[in-house]
Amino acid sequence: MRRQQGFTIIELMIVVVVIAVLSAIALPSYTDYITRSKFAEAHGQLSDLRVKMEQYYMDNRRYSTTVGGGTCGVAMPAATQVKYFTYSCASSNANAAGDQQYVITASGVAVEGLAGISFTINHANTKATTVTGGSAMATKGYADNAACWVRKKPSNC
Repeated sequence: MRRQQGFTIIELMIVVVVIAVLSAIALPSYTDYITRSKFAEAHGQLSDLRVKMEQYYMDNRRYSTTVGGGTCGVAMPAATQVKYFTYSCASSNANAAGDQQYVITASGVAVEGLAGISFTINHANTKATTVTGGSAMATKGYADNAACWVRKKPSNC
């Protein structure tokens, strides 16, 4: 009598269970890793824009393009230059020379899975993270932090 070679159904089911358990652990971690890697764009762009605003201030003694104020002196990155965030700048606190303060904001793009999170930096280099309650980022476990840019869940810097 000749014995057949191969795997039994029990052995195959054990392999399937092991793969399922590994996937259940690895997939959420990988997804969060991808989300956190997208934050690097905002952190880098905001830091770069802050330096440019300070250079503009050194040349003009104001953050606004005009003495009347209202418009930041540095152009925000165009949509073709960035992918995960949109950028805006608001200048304020005008005096006779022009605006003396600003806030630059990077808001997450919804299509990229970053709806509801925004990072800000101002003239005093104060960094903050805002997460809208009930948004995609809030449901992923991210939270506000008024003291820094969040890098990990829930609000770790």
